[in-house]
Amino acid sequence: MKRIVVLGGGESGAGAAVLAKKQGFDVFLSDLSAIKPEYKSLLDQYEIQWEEKQHTENLILNADEVIKSPGIPEKAPLVKKLHELGTSVISEIEFAGRYTKAKMICITGSNGKTTTTMLVYHILKNAGLKVGLAGNVGQSLALQVATDTFDYYVVELSSFQLDGMTEFKADIAILLNITPDHLDRYEYNFQNYVDSKFRITQNQTEEDSFIFWENDPVIKAELAKRKIQSTMYPFSIERSERTKAFIEQDELIIKTLKTLFTMPTTDLALQGMHNTYNSMAAGLAASIVNVRKESIRQSLQDFQGVEHRLEYVATVKNIRFVNDSKATNVNSCWYALQSMKTPVVLILGGTDKGNDYSEIEELVKANVKALIFMGLDNSPLHKFFDGKIERIVDVQSMEDAVKEAYGLAESGDTVLLSPCCASFDLFKNYEDRGQQFKSCVRNL
Repeated sequence: MKRIVVLGGGESGAGAAVLAKKQGFDVFLSDLSAIKPEYKSLLDQYEIQWEEKQHTENLILNADEVIKSPGIPEKAPLVKKLHELGTSVISEIEFAGRYTKAKMICITGSNGKTTTTMLVYHILKNAGLKVGLAGNVGQSLALQVATDTFDYYVVELSSFQLDGMTEFKADIAILLNITPDHLDRYEYNFQNYVDSKFRITQNQTEEDSFIFWENDPVIKAELAKRKIQSTMYPFSIERSERTKAFIEQDELIIKTLKTLFTMPTTDLALQGMHNTYNSMAAGLAASIVNVRKESIRQSLQDFQGVEHRLEYVATVKNIRFVNDSKATNVNSCWYALQSMKTPVVLILGGTDKGNDYSEIEELVKANVKALIFMGLDNSPLHKFFDGKIERIVDVQSMEDAVKEAYGLAESGDTVLLSPCCASFDLFKNYEDRGQQFKSCVRNL
């Protein structure tokens, strides 16, 4: 009997273990950290052997195949050992893809992928299609393949997930944009990260679709070097002869061989330039799977945004508080600052992944009246911003960050949490950071 070992006991790992068990494999799951109670009970329910807070090597190195959580880097000693033994190490998504005939709509990009994923799912679900939501959002793809039958999956893919995929194919691939992120995982070589993102097109044939932002300089340069097999659906604000979604006279227009769809941009639920791109990409995907125009229009109008992404929290004494905790890279913060219509008090900081803050420098100088650095080590932020902004305050907790921001802001200003950094120095994750921000604001 083939032995499958799963490394990591979170959402993706537990789901992969259940699918492997249901496919009749000998399954063992191992996690260096503690496993959450809900995943333990899921593993127990399917009588899957597991261990936590350790990796017992003789139970792992005898695997025929290993399914690795995307959070575990390739450089981890155990992963290196597995590679040396020639053991196949794959991702949960790669594994799940083997056991379903459902159509895969996969979304990646440095920014906007969660919003676009949720939006595509919203459109397809409202149109009455049997659709699952998976990847970085929703339930694990493997668990849904094991326990459900869907015709479509909308899957958000990070570069880490794409790294572990070789045979998997997206029927519809969406690449929103590429800006530097996670360079600590890619030897600080931007091209490695770019290659990783382009894996979303691997194994595609002309029967498949590739939706991408036509004016992204990085994507443009890559397309000149690569031979993409799939049918291309570029989107852009300005129309070129190949553009399939664009804006003309304040109308969003989608024009493919099968469809001519138009709607006023003022009717879109998601406002702001970056969100217009997200709506174009989602509208194209829905058109390709033949969702009715009326249904697309309705869904683009009534979509509720994503928590922790430019989420309005409250107004206190005419000061608006906006939670953008999901902005874990500099480009996300750039989008947030660009969408602000008032002076801003900006809360930055956390675990710096080798960030280059020059991308937001002009916007900070133009719109930001005070900076609050919230992290255990704020030296990279000081190094860049000292002398450029008059008021800079250091804090070590969310409560202090909100108090200081409230004190520095004046009537009509916005306090924006858009940290540019990962959250692991002071918080469990970006959700925890965003929740703490919201509760501190509500306690003002």
